[in-house]
Amino acid sequence: MPIQVIFEKCTGCTVCVKVCPFDAIRMMDKKAVINLDKCTLCGACAPACKFKAILLEKSEAGSPKSDLRHYKGVWIFAEQRKGKVQPIAFELLGKARELARDLETDVSAVLLGDRLEEEIQELIWRGADKVYVVEKRELANYLDEPYTNVIVELIKKYKPEAFLCGATTIGRSLISRIAIKIKAGLTADCTDLAVDKEKKMLLQTRPAFGGNIMATIICPAYRPQMATVRHKVFPESPSDMKRKGKVIRENLDGPILESRTSLLDIIDEIESTVNIGDADIIVAGGRGMKTPENFKMLEDLAKALGGAVGASRAAVDSGWMPYSHQVGQTGKTVCPKIYIACGISGQIQHLVGMQSAKTIIAINSDPYAPIFKIANYGIVADIFEIIPILTRRLKEVCKK
Repeated sequence: MPIQVIFEKCTGCTVCVKVCPFDAIRMMDKKAVINLDKCTLCGACAPACKFKAILLEKSEAGSPKSDLRHYKGVWIFAEQRKGKVQPIAFELLGKARELARDLETDVSAVLLGDRLEEEIQELIWRGADKVYVVEKRELANYLDEPYTNVIVELIKKYKPEAFLCGATTIGRSLISRIAIKIKAGLTADCTDLAVDKEKKMLLQTRPAFGGNIMATIICPAYRPQMATVRHKVFPESPSDMKRKGKVIRENLDGPILESRTSLLDIIDEIESTVNIGDADIIVAGGRGMKTPENFKMLEDLAKALGGAVGASRAAVDSGWMPYSHQVGQTGKTVCPKIYIACGISGQIQHLVGMQSAKTIIAINSDPYAPIFKIANYGIVADIFEIIPILTRRLKEVCKK
């Protein structure tokens, strides 16, 4: 057992019960008993016991890598859907090239799928010095287990010092599994990445404590250093059709490609407006919209502008809009040319997802709403009066 109580030493003092943050220890017959279903092996109880009655053993499997010199290169996961590499991969390549210059190493992309020849070349044009390719029919669409197993094998064989992945639905599911299997650290939802040039370490910055502070996280003793990055945080790397690169094909087969789940079908969401992740203009609504029916006003305004409809977490939690439209720390990060916030107060969790917009226009009846602090233009008015006027005027202008 990783943790156990030595009853001969336990005096029943209850100190361990008081310091356990997970309520995993109870006293029975004046002896401490640990509930292993609740215990997370955090280690708070062992040093608190003055009688050394709690024995906690750390697993050697998670010990630091002994020789980090063998780990070289910055890798990115090139996410593909239906055979097309997603824009997040090109954003990661741009940042990876900056990091690789400071680390004095090269950039590689990992691409899994089936019949991906054109996509391989595009990754090279966008900045990859090497592309590790595994093409199998079983990998045509993302499945947790085979994708995880294949990438773990590649990491063990080639030993990258950093591995970046998009904080997408697929990326979040994949990279956490990889980190567990290779016993590496992982920083999720990074908003910036840099390199400590002296120590050659990846500096991973992300919001913490509900977005109230920005924490920079390092991983000095484990490799690869792993991080996820949200879509639209970094600009896409430009395409240079003169670039040359090396393609490394791996032929992996057998149990490594097996999966306990199967993909039945992929159903695309049918949206009446543009996807918020790709939109240059976003009209977003919050709690101030009051009812789901009122989001029809925002849809009309978005159509007049050729944009997309977004929503705050409060609106999504209320069931007024689908989660795919949520902007913020627990939703999508967007970087449109124009962001119109309607009835959104501007809590930090929402600002994290849209504050990099080129122009922010806030409409709110509360003149003291936090959204006005970051807005380029603010309109203090009743949204139910101003939005129809704006929509009508825009439609008139567009007809001319």
